[in-house]
Amino acid sequence: MKWLLLILIILSSPAFSQCKTFQVNAKGEKINCTDTNNLKQGFWITRIEKLRGEPGYEEEGVYKDGKKEGTWKIFTLMGDELAVENYKWGFKNGNCEYYSLEGLIRTESWKAIDPKNPYDTVDVYDLYKPDIITKKIVKVEGTCVKHGLWLYYNPANGAVIKQEEYQLGGLIDPSKRITPATAGMPVLSDSTVIAKSDSTITKPKPLQVLQYEKKNAKKKIKVRDGVTGVN
Repeated sequence: MKWLLLILIILSSPAFSQCKTFQVNAKGEKINCTDTNNLKQGFWITRIEKLRGEPGYEEEGVYKDGKKEGTWKIFTLMGDELAVENYKWGFKNGNCEYYSLEGLIRTESWKAIDPKNPYDTVDVYDLYKPDIITKKIVKVEGTCVKHGLWLYYNPANGAVIKQEEYQLGGLIDPSKRITPATAGMPVLSDSTVIAKSDSTITKPKPLQVLQYEKKNAKKKIKVRDGVTGVN
């Protein structure tokens, strides 16, 4: 009788009353909520059983007004992790990872497009100087597009066996530009490149160096290079 009273109290609480349908997990938490407008809300766990040779899977994550939002995880029916995906406006956005039972097999990079604003500002990198970036406004077709680095792995040892780079759905020809990976520069989740200071990038010489070179251009000057020992 006490348990029945407790259930009635929980079901009549404001948090539960916002749901037209829902389930309660073993911890007494509300999941799989559908609101009065028949839109999925909050945390959901969905189980797809085996069918016609397909292995089936289970996924969990958050819905916002009927659309996936944030991080979602996919598992085998035995509980092994198959994927970690990120969503915005119900579409894939940012980094997504996919696994086999052996390990990581692929990472993808996506950009979700706001259905209310199909225009976006993108970074366009110089072909020969990846630290030089210009801004360009473009109209994006579709709900989400490939955008950034895609890496394919050997799950047995974690080695990268293939890589591709996309800009708003278009595959970039690696022979025509320097990618963040080939330039040896770190990449953020939205594929923005951080400029790297090293000898591979040409920089203007300091004024003092230019003055020194001009003054001594015709002189033969022996410069100490710091090398010690006898040749």
